[in-house]
Amino acid sequence: MSAEKPNPERKTLDERAKMSELERIRHSCAHVMATAILRLWPEAQFAAGPPVENGFYYDVDLPHRISPEDFPKIEEEMKKEIKANHIFEKKIVPREQAIQDAQSGRLGGLTERPGNPSKFKIGNLEDIPEGEAISYYQNGDFIDLCAGPHVMRTGNIGAFKLTSVASAYYKGDERNPQLQRIYGTAFKNKTELEAYFTMLEEAKKRDHRKIGQEMGLFAIDTEYVGPGLPLWLPKGAAIAEELEKLAKETEFAAGYRIVKTPHIAKEKMYLTSGHLPILYAESMFPPMRLLEGDEEKREQEAFARMVDIRELKKKLDENSTEAKELEKNFRRLISEIDLLGTKYYLKAMNCPHHHRIFAAEPRSYRDLPLRLAEYGTCYRYEQSGELFGLMRVRSLNMNDAHIYCTTEQFAQEFNAVNEMYLKYFKIFGIEKYVMRFSTHDPSRLTGDNAKFVNEPELWKKTEDMVRDTLKNSGINYVEVPNEAAFYGPKIDVQVWSVIGREFTLATNQVDFAVPKRFGLVYRDKDNIDKTPLCIHRAPLGTHERFIGFLIEHYAGNFPLWLAPEQVRVLTIGDEAPLVDYAKAIVKELRSNMVRAEADFTTNPIKAKIQDAETAKVHTMLVIGPRDMQAGNVSLRVHGKGNLGAKPKADVIAEILCAIKERRG
Repeated sequence: MSAEKPNPERKTLDERAKMSELERIRHSCAHVMATAILRLWPEAQFAAGPPVENGFYYDVDLPHRISPEDFPKIEEEMKKEIKANHIFEKKIVPREQAIQDAQSGRLGGLTERPGNPSKFKIGNLEDIPEGEAISYYQNGDFIDLCAGPHVMRTGNIGAFKLTSVASAYYKGDERNPQLQRIYGTAFKNKTELEAYFTMLEEAKKRDHRKIGQEMGLFAIDTEYVGPGLPLWLPKGAAIAEELEKLAKETEFAAGYRIVKTPHIAKEKMYLTSGHLPILYAESMFPPMRLLEGDEEKREQEAFARMVDIRELKKKLDENSTEAKELEKNFRRLISEIDLLGTKYYLKAMNCPHHHRIFAAEPRSYRDLPLRLAEYGTCYRYEQSGELFGLMRVRSLNMNDAHIYCTTEQFAQEFNAVNEMYLKYFKIFGIEKYVMRFSTHDPSRLTGDNAKFVNEPELWKKTEDMVRDTLKNSGINYVEVPNEAAFYGPKIDVQVWSVIGREFTLATNQVDFAVPKRFGLVYRDKDNIDKTPLCIHRAPLGTHERFIGFLIEHYAGNFPLWLAPEQVRVLTIGDEAPLVDYAKAIVKELRSNMVRAEADFTTNPIKAKIQDAETAKVHTMLVIGPRDMQAGNVSLRVHGKGNLGAKPKADVIAEILCAIKERRG
């Protein structure tokens, strides 16, 4: 397959210095893999070989097409290099020498077999900023251009495995040569490696696309609707409704106010916010041009004049002065038509709309903090190769809100959002999490490589505020440079499912720039206009991604309050009195908003139970003649089996209580 995404940005030396022990192991293992490949195929040439999220890769140019069948012999050579326990030696060299070594073939090869000029090392050298030290790393007789870091010796690599091979363009540019990208992973020891692959196998069983189809939760109709635009089926919509209900109850108690905004807006909105023309344009759907006022009439008149011009030209010599003048007028009319109309964009984010709501009325310091929440749909043009089930989609139902506050109110508001995360984690049984605190890169405030709003003092101030709030709250967090939003620092919430799979779930962002662009102000105590800070937050992220996570987290075995089908009543037989008794139970449950269904068919009770278990129905109430006579039901819970006969009233009361309390 072809790798769709470009290579990750080159890490700075400071970022490299902060690499974890596991990242160093994986980076070192990439070099060991390159050593092994050269032992087997001396003509191989290498580009980049970084650690990545779940392992490492090396891009290699090689006439031989490497396949998984080659992995055992590559791994055997890797084991020899690890057993040799070579030191990873670092050497700093002048740029001129590095260029000479790249041209001579010394880099990315074996020192005992030089003379294989590299096609890629000169390009890699160009990526190293002027003034940054250029270094080589050598293990045994393999040497390559590398900024590190590595473990001390090859023997420090505990356990590894090659996993896959793909195609990738050099530097992620399709104009460059296509290389083979060999992926692998490494861990401190064999136990951790085996646990990782056990988790992968379990993750395959829990794949939200597979379970979602089996349970009838959602569908993606690429033929009629389009890729990345999921259709929520009734059972999936029930989960989304429950999440929205949870969020609205939580936010109402926290003083949020619900707002509604349109699905489209004028181009001016996103030019003002800064999302256009550059910072976010590639993630937005193309604009639609709408004629307003008398523009439709002007367009029709222009088209009519163009028709007249065409008719007149037919009667003239094409080379005549009059014909050429008419052609100029024709092209001028085309230009006039192109300028007619106003560009509208599908809403890619709610924040600019909420800023306009803030601006719709005069605001005082007494109004702050103002917390505006919305459960609207946003649209983002994700690349086709990046679409993935519910995890990466083009239509998103956002659990979104924006908090407008003063500097003095910031810490309390920001911490309250983080506390809301923790509350949700408890409800959903998320035990492992970390807050990724993303800051800016001061070198990218200006110039062609600018990525962040050029407000150095505000960056420092807001980053210090976020950092202090996190430290004072005792929340588990890590600091990550160069990943902030363009308008301010942010927190991305990383969570792990019960099988140990990591997900990026939600966000909490500071915005010190865009409110100013929209001219948002409030009157302070001294009757002076001031610009509020804005906190962007989405504790449940998008419903699509969060439900995808929950499907895999629970393996489709949702807790009662969240289950698509909460209760199914099963009769042992289809006699009229028994069916009437069962119908009355279903009616009572549904009158209390319980998602209850019934199976009154003539199928054997074992088959009915099996059908309900397969459908992952949370609670089954089995009813036979004896249950009916005693006013009981026989209670079964998915995955727990028969819990015995109990009074009907007690069971219904317990069901209602469990749903209300959202028990796990």
